[in-house]
Parts: sequence; structure tokens; C-alpha cells
Amino acid sequence: MKFYFLVLLLLLFLAPTTFAAESQFGFVYTTDLLPKGEKEVEQWTTWRSQKIAGTFNLLEGRTAIEYGVTDQFQIAFYASYDWTDAYENGPFGATTPPEQFSYDVPGPSDFYAATRFIGVSVEGIYRLLSPYTDFVGLAFYLEPTLGNEFFEVESKIILQKNFFDDTLILGVNFTYAPEYRLITPDSTGVGPVWQEETDLNTSLGASYRFAPSWFAGFEFENEREFNDYGFSRATNSGYFIGPSVHYGAKSFFLTAVFLTQMPWSTVYAETTPGAVVGGYNYDVDFEKYMLRIKLGIYL
Repeated sequence: MKFYFLVLLLLLFLAPTTFAAESQFGFVYTTDLLPKGEKEVEQWTTWRSQKIAGTFNLLEGRTAIEYGVTDQFQIAFYASYDWTDAYENGPFGATTPPEQFSYDVPGPSDFYAATRFIGVSVEGIYRLLSPYTDFVGLAFYLEPTLGNEFFEVESKIILQKNFFDDTLILGVNFTYAPEYRLITPDSTGVGPVWQEETDLNTSLGASYRFAPSWFAGFEFENEREFNDYGFSRATNSGYFIGPSVHYGAKSFFLTAVFLTQMPWSTVYAETTPGAVVGGYNYDVDFEKYMLRIKLGIYL
């Protein structure tokens, strides 16, 4: 956090002008893309914390290089890598690693800590309509990710609407993401096994420019999971909401958002026993709090 604070102070001093393609949100995508020929480096850091009990922390890192192929099409290449520690954090007090580390099976009272390279991704976003020239902005997103014992193809429909001379920005995303992941042996000792899973998420955000280059607002996330590709085996749901703040300059932008899970989760037939407590979902990829910081530098 000290590093981010020092970088912010330096960049605020060096570059006080807004860049048009900046992203005002941490989790919600908009239809604002890099102009043709422009390049950008982005660093994402996401901290996820608090499970049912015990200790739990997960740091997710993403380093990306983005390029504007045309004014309507943007491509990005990035690498993802995670670090975690966990202790007696899961259902019934057992130490439970997050989903990215599901190949490990620590003892129920073991302290677990690990680092892992998750995979590499290629991301493409094509904008069909612009919120500046059309009634609403519309873009389509596709991102395949290939990692060790993991494969996912994430797609999104991205909507954006601007109001009051672009001082108020609304963004809505619909995400469909089937994945194939190697998981730990089951209760019979057979395994490891490959698991089918589908994420079906809805995201929305609102951000208002309250001063030159400064935006503040909120974001909302609804994450739903299915243990198949046909939406017949619902397993998890989670709802998150929280504030966001954004600063955009000529050569960089910085965004921070903090989300808190709401007690609105549903227990399904295939939900892990003991994972939902008081309406909060604490399964392997759901936490009580999420903090994301995004730093983008234009080249």
C-alpha cells in the first residue's frame, strides 16, 4: 500500500490531464477503448479476505499489455499469478485453499501458504456502438485463458450510457465463462478429476466526475456458478457492492474499488455443505471482502 501511495503522489504531480480511454471502474468494463495505435500497460492487484473463521488472504496479480488495433477493436495479452495463505478458514473449521490452489489438500488444521502462476490470456474487445455518438455504447468481449490444469473462455456483453455531458457514466456487463479445472480427489479417493464449471455473472457500476480528472461511484457484482455447462446444476451465488474512486491523467490512470458481500446467497442442492453461513457464501471462490487497485500507464 505504501508503494501504491508513493506512485500515486508522483503521477499526480507529473500528469494532471485526463485521458479519454480510461476505465472508471475496477470490476465493470466499459466501451471506452484505446485509439488506433495506442498502447497501455496495466497492473491489477486484487486482495480477497475473510472466510467463515480462521485466517484467509488471497492476492491476485495481473499484468497486461493492451493495444488499439483500430478505433473499434482493442487486444490485450496478460499474465495472472496468485499468492494465498489460509488457516482453519473453511466449512467446519478446516483449512481450505482457494479455487486456484485446489490441487493441494492440506490437513484440516494445517497452515497453508502458496504462490502459483495461473496462466496467460488473450483479450479482445470490439465496440459496435459508441456512447458518444449513439444512444448507448455496446461492445463484445472474448478472453481465453490457458494455465496449468486450467482452461477458461470468458465472454461479455458490455453496455455503457453517459449522462450530463459525460460526467455520469453507467456500465453494465453480462458475463458467460465456462471453465475446465483439475480439482482434488473426491471423498472416495478417486482423482484428481477434471471439473466442468460455468460462471454466469452480472455487473453494474455508476461513476460521477466530481472534479477535473476525478470520478467516484459504486459497483455491484452478482456471481453465479454451475457445476456443468448447461445451467442445470446450480452450486453458488454471491452479491457484492461497494464504493469506487478513479483518477485519470494524461499518461496514466488509477482506480480503486472495495466490495463487501451481502447476505443474500442461496443454498442449492450442490452447494458445499457448510459453505453458506448467515446468507454469506464462503465457498472456495467467494470471500467477505474484495479490494482491487488498477494502475494503467499509457506508452
